Amino acid sequence: MKRAATIKSPQRPQGIGASLPRKEDDRFMHGRGEYVGNIRMVGMVDVAFVRSPIAHGHIVGIEKPAGLEKFVYTLADLDGVKPIVANSGLPGFKPSEQPVLARAKVRQVGEMIAMCVAASRAAAEDIAAQVFVDFEELPAVVDMLDARRDGSALVHEEWGDNVFLETFVDAKPDVDLDAIRRDAPIKVHRKLRTARQSMAPMEGRGVVAHWDRRLSQLIVHTSAQMPHITRTGLAHCLGLDEGQVRVIAPDVGGGFGYKGILLPEEVCCGWLAMHLDKPVRWIEDRREQLTANANCREHDYDITAYAARDGRLLAVDCEASVDSGAYSSYPFSACLEAAQVGSILPGPYKMDRYRCRTWSVATNKPPILPYRGVARTGVCYAIESIMDAIAVEAGMEPYEVRLRNLVEPHEMPYDNITNKHFDSGDYPQAVRRAIAAIDLPAVRARQQRGEPDGRRLGFGMAVFCEQGAHGTSVYHGWGIPMVPGYEPAVIRLTPDGILEVRAGVHSHGQGMETTLAQIAHEVLGIDTEHVRIVLGDTGVTPYSTGTWGSRSIVMAGGALGQAAKELKQRLLKIGAWLLKEPLEAVRWENGAVCGAGTRRTIAEIARTWYLAPQLLPPDVDPRGLEVSTSYQAKRDTGTFSYACHAVVVAVDTQLGKTDILDYVIVEDGGVLINPMVVDGQVYGGAAQGIGTALYEAMPYSEDGQPLASTLADYLLPGATEVPAIRIEHMETPAPYTEFGQKGIGESGAIGSPAAIANAVNDALRPLGVQVNQLPIAPRVIVDALRAATQVRATKEMPA
Repeated sequence: MKRAATIKSPQRPQGIGASLPRKEDDRFMHGRGEYVGNIRMVGMVDVAFVRSPIAHGHIVGIEKPAGLEKFVYTLADLDGVKPIVANSGLPGFKPSEQPVLARAKVRQVGEMIAMCVAASRAAAEDIAAQVFVDFEELPAVVDMLDARRDGSALVHEEWGDNVFLETFVDAKPDVDLDAIRRDAPIKVHRKLRTARQSMAPMEGRGVVAHWDRRLSQLIVHTSAQMPHITRTGLAHCLGLDEGQVRVIAPDVGGGFGYKGILLPEEVCCGWLAMHLDKPVRWIEDRREQLTANANCREHDYDITAYAARDGRLLAVDCEASVDSGAYSSYPFSACLEAAQVGSILPGPYKMDRYRCRTWSVATNKPPILPYRGVARTGVCYAIESIMDAIAVEAGMEPYEVRLRNLVEPHEMPYDNITNKHFDSGDYPQAVRRAIAAIDLPAVRARQQRGEPDGRRLGFGMAVFCEQGAHGTSVYHGWGIPMVPGYEPAVIRLTPDGILEVRAGVHSHGQGMETTLAQIAHEVLGIDTEHVRIVLGDTGVTPYSTGTWGSRSIVMAGGALGQAAKELKQRLLKIGAWLLKEPLEAVRWENGAVCGAGTRRTIAEIARTWYLAPQLLPPDVDPRGLEVSTSYQAKRDTGTFSYACHAVVVAVDTQLGKTDILDYVIVEDGGVLINPMVVDGQVYGGAAQGIGTALYEAMPYSEDGQPLASTLADYLLPGATEVPAIRIEHMETPAPYTEFGQKGIGESGAIGSPAAIANAVNDALRPLGVQVNQLPIAPRVIVDALRAATQVRATKEMPA
């Protein structure tokens, strides 16, 4: 149905800095979103997968149900299909192949063994239930620390151990660490653990694939945030050239990193569509998503810090393990998180000496995937726990220790101890504003009075920087198989003056249809309603590594800005000719070329180019009204947004329940393209961080069985668990990007777990309790309090 364009008041701001309502929300709020699950095709069949019920074992045999053999496919049937391979470029990495259907052995619960096809998903599941798989079960490797020990069962026997990769960062080795250890007046040590989580976007993954006979092309509709990368992986696995594969990602109901990998299901459905010559569909159910496909964020830290009596940080020494699961996921590899840990653990703090050794560990669990914040969430929890510990030992407030150690604004740009290039900002000011907004003196006074209901009040904070939009040198240094380069954009005017923008990034909730249109308006003055953003289709958009790493508005926005500036110059030249005035006598104003009392609008110039070319200047640029460009920031080391989270909690020591009473975030994302969209990103990320801090965990039994297979078991925060977060903005322009913008999409999820954990520990500290694991579920608190009581009782017993 054709809909009339919204009429905007010409006085309403639409450019950079305007809190413009999102263009895409009109269709979403009226139920007109188009997701993979909405797609219907004539003759379409559904797929269900036979998945391993055990974590580790050899496949002795597979029996297809009698009379239904032709509807069941195993790896032996998939002639020529290659396994998924994602090898890190870092030295010492041990490669693994992930077969799209199990080959001789299963290495996790939920690993796909066979696919079954039928007219409906229910019928396909009935067939799958009749497939018999004979296993020789093997001991499961479940805990990453156990997996590193000699004698552990092996996930990949050919390696000889269970370590994908070991890394070591040794910064400022000329500084004597032994002397610091010996002489430092403050030494703090923590062993910290974060739970394995399962991302839970509202829309799971889904695939609809069919073979286009006319184009000899596989068309794959998939819920993905990196469609071009998915196309590259699919083409490789299926033995096709990339021109034979077209990936279309329609509306995506949340990604968070989960939809940034190549799935075995996508490969299987692509092969089946070609084999059957009919459309094939697979829609992930929540049990598959939770148990088989979407695990993340399992870290272990053994970290020691040394400080002066005044709280100044002298050195940090850390050993960190990351549970990478059974396979290396394409395109990020099994080592993205651990490789990042070593380089980003110092955060925004200055120190004299730093060491960090990391292990990416294979276990019989699903591959670890990049989740919003990636390694930064765990790293922030580790270093911010240490900063609070230093504050306690120094007898200082937590914010005072941060101010003692943060990079100062006059030092910007600043290269930290691991050579992270902080581009701009005033980190101490963010801390001061957060402390003022939370009113820390009033919180401390309330703590002294005590709560009428007996709960214990706690204050916590966290400071961090978010490296976003980092480019070639950074990701090459981390060894991931997919290294981003120049980011492309293509823009063109249609004959009626509509600006089409084609970008290779994709939107899965970030409002890019709006923010990219605002950038076009900023440069060209064109009404945002007259800007059409085309995303998510490899057939019509330029090749890009996609949407991940808080990069899209910096990279795609930068490319669009440069393209729009080039287009404006071409329009000025044509407009001046039509106005019969010299180029230097005209100006660009509100989407038109203006001269002495007359003007030519974008639409008029476009109509002339396409429909009245006889009126064009004889030396007109033959490239016309379409501009293709590629963009990279002046430095490819990334932008550094930052924030300070300040939290007040109340802990019920009887029930172990934690309530968030107040929450303040002071953040600096550089120049904000749309502050309202940024607020939405920060709110959503903080909600996910609250889940990390207090609720979300994917536990496993000793034999590798996932123990939270439904949303009744896997707890997510809801509206009643997320407080009314107060956000204050700072805007320090990035010196290296097109408009001074910085990546900020993951910020909310990074600082919240650390701030909440520090607040809980602040509340429990007078009771002699220290909680060193996430999530801080009620049982964790109750058990810690019980253990502290037993310790006190033992000490008080007479000799």
